[in-house]
Amino acid sequence: MRLCAWYLYGEKHRGYALNPVANFHLQNGSVMWRINWMGDTSPRGIAASCGMMVNYRYFLEDTASNSEAYLGTKQIKASEQVISLVSQFQQDSKL
Repeated sequence: MRLCAWYLYGEKHRGYALNPVANFHLQNGSVMWRINWMGDTSPRGIAASCGMMVNYRYFLEDTASNSEAYLGTKQIKASEQVISLVSQFQQDSKL
């Protein structure tokens, strides 16, 4: 889950999220909310994401500012759960 969080939050292409689904939701002003272990146990979900699924949450009053922050300064809004997983990955990683 830590690696998944890093991939979604930290891996970038030209400063934006490398994952196309993450990029779509972040451009539209969402918050990377939760990573769910075995959230997609279909054969396709297992093959594509080891069964992990991500929830993006839209706070209507914040979507415009979140979108502007992402598109302007490439800042990703994420919940404490996601940030905690990213921090754990960074502490343990040799990358």
